[in-house]
Amino acid sequence: MELRKRKVGDVMIFDLDGKLTIGRGDVILREALLEEFESGGKSVLIDLGDVKTIDSSGLGELIRCKVTATSNDAQVKLLHVNLKARKLLTMAQLVGVFEMFDDEEMAVASFTA
Repeated sequence: MELRKRKVGDVMIFDLDGKLTIGRGDVILREALLEEFESGGKSVLIDLGDVKTIDSSGLGELIRCKVTATSNDAQVKLLHVNLKARKLLTMAQLVGVFEMFDDEEMAVASFTA
């Protein structure tokens, strides 16, 4: 999996591409998130639009991101969650845990609302 970072206002956006699965994918996301929080960031938007596959480890990493954000008085939200990922979140009864957006501008604005 590849992760590209970009900043829009005070929001750090992680553009993920590939597979969010056990091994490299989940580790890349974890390290990027910790680095962002250690540098003082408080708002992270994870763009899943180009993620082809999410397995249970990837799902666990998204949950860990949410928990880590909460413990750092920060926020993590999801963008462009595809149908397969939404079904996985629904089956795991995690739909209400994450704020999810289909529009980047609305997602970024939600951090200041």
